[in-house]
Amino acid sequence: MSGERRGARRTQAGAQRQHGGAGRRNSERSSARISPARLVAYDVLRDVEDRDAYANLALPGRIREASLDARDAGLATELAAGALRWQGRYDRIIEIAANREIERIDPRTRNVLRLGAHQLLGMRTAAHAAVNESVELQRRVGNRAAAGFVNGVLRSIGRASNEEWDSRIAETSSSATDARAALTSHPAWVIRAVQDALEAEGRESELDALLAADNASPRVSLAILPGAGVTPAEAAAAAAESGATASGPSPLGLEIGEGDPARAIDASGARRGYARVQDQGSQLAALALTRARPVRRGERWLDLCAGPGGKTAVLGAEALAAGASVRANEVAEHRAELVRRSVLGVADAVEVVSFDGRSEDAYGGEMFDRILVDAPCSGLGALRRRPEARWRKHPSDLPDLTRLQGELLQQAFAHLVPGGVLAYVTCSPHLAETRVTVDRLLRSRPDLVEIDARAVIGEVARSGVDLGGVAKSVQLWPHRHGTDAMFISLIERRDRS
Repeated sequence: MSGERRGARRTQAGAQRQHGGAGRRNSERSSARISPARLVAYDVLRDVEDRDAYANLALPGRIREASLDARDAGLATELAAGALRWQGRYDRIIEIAANREIERIDPRTRNVLRLGAHQLLGMRTAAHAAVNESVELQRRVGNRAAAGFVNGVLRSIGRASNEEWDSRIAETSSSATDARAALTSHPAWVIRAVQDALEAEGRESELDALLAADNASPRVSLAILPGAGVTPAEAAAAAAESGATASGPSPLGLEIGEGDPARAIDASGARRGYARVQDQGSQLAALALTRARPVRRGERWLDLCAGPGGKTAVLGAEALAAGASVRANEVAEHRAELVRRSVLGVADAVEVVSFDGRSEDAYGGEMFDRILVDAPCSGLGALRRRPEARWRKHPSDLPDLTRLQGELLQQAFAHLVPGGVLAYVTCSPHLAETRVTVDRLLRSRPDLVEIDARAVIGEVARSGVDLGGVAKSVQLWPHRHGTDAMFISLIERRDRS
């Protein structure tokens, strides 16, 4: 609490601008009793709910805006991420404690209660501090008359242990499926989707491990790009004080646990722009395309859906080393700008444009030797890093997404040279976005043949990768590989003649 109070005065003015209030004097008195980290965490939850923001993008901006020190930034991160990750379970607990459906609680009060529940059940916060600051937060950001309601609900939650709450959830659930959804904080349809994907590999027994991995904070991964001037092992040794280790499945990858990635990057000795934060599944997806076969000098590659640019940077570094070049297309101009920033270190090999990937403009009248289609998808493979995605997506989203994925693939293959290779990638394990899409495509195009991506990843990966199933495609998993649940299929266009 002392660190939080020290930061309160620094953020008081910013808090007044963000929240308004009933007069300057009352605002100052209230903000002095609320830690700045809790205000930031509340704002992030509000951004996610009201503005469809991504928590991992909204959080850094809110932390900078409030000038939080490292300790308070860590607290704000844990509060926001934890409340979002466990929202389904906390909402059920709040319903039981309040004897009221969660939708009947004012949205501002819901978020205050979620933050309070996480402090009581998911952190080591003293019960009196969690309750008292939540009550003050309610008075600050919501209906002041509901402060007593918040106090009563949180005191009720704090009187039972996690084990007791899990028992109550199981007892009050309408079915085993409903109980599992609440207990694991996953919508039931998401559980069914990932269960189907695991069953397709003969690994249905891993479901609980996967759901647990979705709810665990991921280790931070870095990519040390080819041409960095240091190997990943050398970079890890140089950044050892940041906890860096050359571990994980990607041959470019480092893992740094809870250390500061910026500090590790600075200490790594890598050339500017050649070390970056990037999930190792993303690294492997790009490497699967570039290393599927030897590169001929002068090859032209296309990254069709490039934003925000992590895979593009890997492609650019590989292209520079092999004498190839990359055209990176991103439909949203603001995301195209992120791609430009991402590839600054390898800009000599990468041209960035912004067009709809289904239009001729995206291809610039060219044919390409290799194409990466990292298609828009449900994002169910990144629930560790974007926990809010599980509450934002719905089964009704899938028809439009799979239609778009198919349209992008058909247009991309029209611009792939005979003998060229395309990598179809999604950050989703949902079969409708993975094997169903690939199999439909292969049935519709006799000139296409799937390459054994499993063999390619087996050669590329740093150590043996445990891949389930018998399909030629690769499905990575957070519980098994420590990566996002990335799907990778490699497809060659054959010359019909």
